[in-house]
Amino acid sequence: MNYLIGDVQGCCGALDRLLAKIDFSPSRDRIYLLGDLVNRGPQSLQTLRRLRGFGDAAVCLLGNHDLNLLAVARGVRKPHKGDTLAEILDAPDREAWLDWLRGRRMAVFEHGWLMVHAGVVPQWDVAQTLQLAGEVEALLRSDRLADFLPHMYGDEPARWNESLAGKERARFVINVLTRTRFVAADGTLDLLTKDGADGAPPGFFPWYEAPGRATRGTPIAFGHWATLGLIDRPNLLALDTGCVWGRQLSAARIDGGGREIIQVECG
Repeated sequence: MNYLIGDVQGCCGALDRLLAKIDFSPSRDRIYLLGDLVNRGPQSLQTLRRLRGFGDAAVCLLGNHDLNLLAVARGVRKPHKGDTLAEILDAPDREAWLDWLRGRRMAVFEHGWLMVHAGVVPQWDVAQTLQLAGEVEALLRSDRLADFLPHMYGDEPARWNESLAGKERARFVINVLTRTRFVAADGTLDLLTKDGADGAPPGFFPWYEAPGRATRGTPIAFGHWATLGLIDRPNLLALDTGCVWGRQLSAARIDGGGREIIQVECG
């Protein structure tokens, strides 16, 4: 069976309970983690150990909290007050964990589903999303990363343009794939508003409702947006159900004769 799982954020106890509930077997099943593997929860290092231990049976996407760990580890970003990354940063084998994290994916298209942490802009189809994600994945794994990390954060450029290049291009792609919630029809991002879907600023839409979205016919699964709660539509799954805030950790089975949502309480 294949399962999509929302934001774990270091809540390894909840992840273990969820995997037990679905009777997960790495020799038989595959899980897809939709990003934000670490941070804010109490067991970030244990979560990484658990996921890496599953080998190819666990496909892990990177979210904004995972990239934050890379930036903090390299000294280009100060930890936030609520960060819970010290156990990883102080581990004697921290470099091995950081290298493992750098090798994770930014977007995946398998079993008919496009999987991202946050969203896409209306102009990108599946092929372009995967191409741009691949550019960032190559950057994260390369020796260019140290030069890029100080430039990773920022809200500009705010709109997609095919001519974007270098650090600005990578920053925009990362912002879309790991931070976006609201977009305008022309692909302009609003990266400040964190409300639920009803809180869209004037002229903006939840990214999945943007007019003319090139991926509209493609099933998409994402996390990141805890204030949405669970969305379970034929072509859309929102699976960040606020585990780290004491709500639920959610999985969606996407094969085996129909879809099923499985949840465990987090507390």
